[in-house]
Amino acid sequence: MSTVVDDHNHEAHHDHKPSGITRWLFTTNHKDIGSMYLWFSLIMFFVGGAMAMVIRAELFQPGLQLVEPQFFNQMTTVHGLVMIFGAVMPAFTGLANWMVPMMIGAPDMALPRMNNWSFWILPFAFVILLSSLFMEGGGPDFGWTFYAPLSTTYSNDSTALFVFAVHIMGISSIMGAINVIVTIINMRAPGMTYMKMPLFVWTWLITAFLLIAVMPVLAGAVTMVLTDKYFGTSFFNAAGGGDPVMFQHIFWFFGHPEVYIMILPSFGIISAIIPTFSRKKLFGYSSMVYATASIAILSFLVWAHHMFTTGMPVFAELFFMYCTMLIAVPTGVKVFNWVATMWRGAISFEVPMLFALAFVILFTIGGFSGVMLAMTPVDFQYHDTYFVVAHFHYVLVTGAIFSVMAASYYWLPKWTGHMYDTTLARLHFWCSLISVNVLFFPMHFAGLAGMPRRIPDYAVQFADINQITSIGGFAFGLSQLLFLWLVIKCARGGEKATAKPWDGAEGLEWTVPSPAPYHTFETPPKVE
Repeated sequence: MSTVVDDHNHEAHHDHKPSGITRWLFTTNHKDIGSMYLWFSLIMFFVGGAMAMVIRAELFQPGLQLVEPQFFNQMTTVHGLVMIFGAVMPAFTGLANWMVPMMIGAPDMALPRMNNWSFWILPFAFVILLSSLFMEGGGPDFGWTFYAPLSTTYSNDSTALFVFAVHIMGISSIMGAINVIVTIINMRAPGMTYMKMPLFVWTWLITAFLLIAVMPVLAGAVTMVLTDKYFGTSFFNAAGGGDPVMFQHIFWFFGHPEVYIMILPSFGIISAIIPTFSRKKLFGYSSMVYATASIAILSFLVWAHHMFTTGMPVFAELFFMYCTMLIAVPTGVKVFNWVATMWRGAISFEVPMLFALAFVILFTIGGFSGVMLAMTPVDFQYHDTYFVVAHFHYVLVTGAIFSVMAASYYWLPKWTGHMYDTTLARLHFWCSLISVNVLFFPMHFAGLAGMPRRIPDYAVQFADINQITSIGGFAFGLSQLLFLWLVIKCARGGEKATAKPWDGAEGLEWTVPSPAPYHTFETPPKVE
């Protein structure tokens, strides 16, 4: 309660109210901190995007054009790290900061000072990570998964900076997660039982538990990499009695729940947007909650599907294959419920709904390629090809990032008090939708044809498909400048947003304008 009292005191004595840079440095207001997370994630999205542009420019045609192979590897590594820990996760944390207290009727987050700190250590982590690119020997060049012995024996000295940066990101994530859990459990408004919470709150509660469970595992993995490289230990060095495959087990025990950390909040966002623009209640609320919890539990049982080619016992391969196929069931339940929510609703296609629909369709494509990769014998063929790159970009770009854009368009009027330029927003949607498919869909074919991942040069038969992919990449990158301009324009002013920008859909007054049509294949309606 003290924060609320402080705010009132600030209102009374204007000389105490911080302004300018101090407002942002010392703020404990969940909305300010949420905004800072979102801006930070947008900046990192463009930084990571610039690296992707370097990668796609190099791969535009066979042969080495722009960059040295080692720099190419640095780009792929840092692109992955920046997009995951700098763009996607802070964006979701920003949305949680903004929306969770408002959705559960709390005055702020439970631990506002820790909230401030968990944000402000992030910029330093990324300054450390990105500055390593400018040092002698260059930045980390061992892939975002930093497999040993690449990261322990064959890496340059920026490894220490990389490990330090990852530790700071992990601390930030853990503090953010603790804050979300304490807020949701302790600060719900009277009468808000767990099964009355909006799904976005539920998905974040479950995500927060996942974060607390897996971030220490990542911390353990990077610490072992650090001691192997600089202190003479042999955790992953076979010559000293260690095991390089053990690194993969530890890393993916973090890495697989991590990919669900990056998609569960998306499910919450989409479950808020689809009912709004269908003017119907969400179909199957409780099954959505249980499905989210099932995904979270199963995510701890599937890590070795990233490792089918490392030579596991057949029993282990079967176990991980079946568990991975099983995780498709709760995910399928969610997609079914979204479609059932739209079924016979009064749908209107505003920009948030367009992104939500694109999410459902394209995320499902990523899900299908995931089921393909789950089959052990088939994965032997797909492993480390561009098919895998296509799969995870469908779930992370058209999944996680599209859902963040949907959320931004949905809540921007609420955040800024202004309505954005809907024509420009539609243009952004269509440019993004077309270019993202030109970018990632051909990668499936390159992968099926045998093009390996993580290479700066390739055989000439892949030239045409890479050219198409690169054109899609540049188009997608340029499309995002529209989004940046749109957000700045909206924040600076414009048409005032109404109290309910989406026309009665924010509250519980759903309207279905006319009776549903009568079909001959249904039981005729009873005449009273």
